[in-house]
Amino acid sequence: MTKSQFMKQYRESLLGRLCSNQRGQVLPWTGFMLISMLGMAALAIDFGRAYIAYHQLQSATDAAALAGAEQLPNSTASTYANNYSAGSGDLNTYAWMSGVSVTVTPKCLSSLSSIGMSCIAPANANALQVLESYNVPTYFARLFGINSIPVATKSTASMRGSTSIPYNVVIILDSTQSMNDTDSDSQCSTTRISCALSGIQTLLQDMAPCSSRLTACGSVTTGTLGAGNVSNPVDVVSLFTFPNVTTATVADDYNCSVPTVPGEYQFPVSTNTTYAPPGPAANYILGSGGTGDASYSSTYQVVGFSSDYRTSDYASGLNTSSNLVQSVGGESGCAGIIAKGGEGTFYAGVIYAAQAALDAEKAARGTSTQNVIILISDGDATSSNTQMGNTTGGATSGGTYPSWNNECAQAVTAATFAASKGTRIYSVAYGAEATGCSTDSPSTTPCQTMEGIASSSGYFYSDYTAKGGSSSCVSSSQPTTNLNQIFTDIANDFTAARLVPNGTT
Repeated sequence: MTKSQFMKQYRESLLGRLCSNQRGQVLPWTGFMLISMLGMAALAIDFGRAYIAYHQLQSATDAAALAGAEQLPNSTASTYANNYSAGSGDLNTYAWMSGVSVTVTPKCLSSLSSIGMSCIAPANANALQVLESYNVPTYFARLFGINSIPVATKSTASMRGSTSIPYNVVIILDSTQSMNDTDSDSQCSTTRISCALSGIQTLLQDMAPCSSRLTACGSVTTGTLGAGNVSNPVDVVSLFTFPNVTTATVADDYNCSVPTVPGEYQFPVSTNTTYAPPGPAANYILGSGGTGDASYSSTYQVVGFSSDYRTSDYASGLNTSSNLVQSVGGESGCAGIIAKGGEGTFYAGVIYAAQAALDAEKAARGTSTQNVIILISDGDATSSNTQMGNTTGGATSGGTYPSWNNECAQAVTAATFAASKGTRIYSVAYGAEATGCSTDSPSTTPCQTMEGIASSSGYFYSDYTAKGGSSSCVSSSQPTTNLNQIFTDIANDFTAARLVPNGTT
């Protein structure tokens, strides 16, 4: 064997021994597997925690956006959003996520403005966007240089638009003589009573007679005072007016006849939980018709609580067969209720009557419903002692309800009482003057009275452009002066905040 052959055989033998020798090979494999296992742990634990953090943070962000948007247009919207966020000490804080960053941004989205959600003071926004972010600390991923995993969530909510709870609504319409004045501004060029009725029609068009899941509300059952209801109503509406209407002629306000007989003012007890017109012998109904005239029985309620004002939640027009619709002039050829006047202006009594009717309706439909009063008037109470009955059983001079003194203050007191029972009260000052309420001491104005009647500043509206209205009677929270837009905004207020896509403009 040559030397070269020997060396070649030796190398092959050595290589074979090395390849066949497995001692020590477990070490690199162990290292490789350890790194792989740590990587899988990082994925399973650290990224799993980040995934959980993202979903919990998204829930908190949704809650914050909805809570804040629900407060719009009030300036407290951003505060509410922060309170319901996952920020430190807030209501949706998670103990294991410390140091969440929260950014709240009010927004004025044109797509919402185009459907009646105006961007009005003080927030000047119709939506709210909330951004929350958090750096999730890692454990195993630190071995790969990843000390934290950033997560961020964003939610945008519109101030209105979502189906809310069912409503029991009383509309109180001033039908005193001043409502026959012509509203000659650019928005409405007919009598104020006609313009007001048109606004109420707008409100009914935007309310929910029955569930949106139904293509038709179904058959209608007629009840007392011309009320028409479907089997499962959502929002029910009743029309009240002042001065009173005689019970013998009240149907003329909704059957296309011409109502001509005003009733005498009545003074319901403030603590009543149901309202019904008293019988002819109820001598506390006193007024120009006589002291305790047994031939008179009066009512503030023109049409009972009804849900037949539209045939479905999708109907494009009002149901002209509805007595409620006819009472507000919604059927061609029917004027609806007229401004009959005759008894002066006193409206504390109608507020107590409306609240009593709402108490009974809520008791019948369930506590999950929300009671609402919408009052439209110029706000100047001027009824005289003879019109209110100045003998035993009628009004007094004492200045507290019922009295022909401090009439405007009595209306605010009545509204405050109704609000204390959970009723939401909207007031629409329609042509409210800068001076008036002459029976009150200390002095006040019709505008101040209407603002005081609203259960919050966001529920006070004023159409001061109407004839006789004072340009100083402006709602800081609701600056629109278009009567139809006012009723559209009120109807929108009956819906709740809803989430919208973050890219909505």
